[in-house]
Amino acid sequence: MPSYSMGQAAKLLGVSAETVRRWADGGRLPFARDAAGARAVEGADLARFAVARGAGPHAVPEDDVPTSVRNAFVGIVTAVRVDDVAARVEVQSGPHRLVSLVTREAVEELGLAVGITVTARVKSTSVHVGLP
Repeated sequence: MPSYSMGQAAKLLGVSAETVRRWADGGRLPFARDAAGARAVEGADLARFAVARGAGPHAVPEDDVPTSVRNAFVGIVTAVRVDDVAARVEVQSGPHRLVSLVTREAVEELGLAVGITVTARVKSTSVHVGLP
């Protein structure tokens, strides 16, 4: 089973190493000390923590519209760039930045603007996962 240093865990979670240390010291993230005395997080513990964190304040409400799309991110619109036909909408959902190209008409119909809360749904026919 792999284990991760505080810095490695921070990179995977998209936060600072200091934040991970505070979570560990506060009992939110289980850790052990390695032979050198450094804190390390077991891979399975880090995975459980990441899943729980993902269901936190940025989770999609359970009463949301039923859909087959399982990758949904509640976030805030941080930018909208509109031209004659298309628009680029940027959404920040926790540590995740999503960019979507939509029609100008969709932006107008939905009233998309910087500062509003939206749910970005991602559906793909192919997802590639690789090792570092």
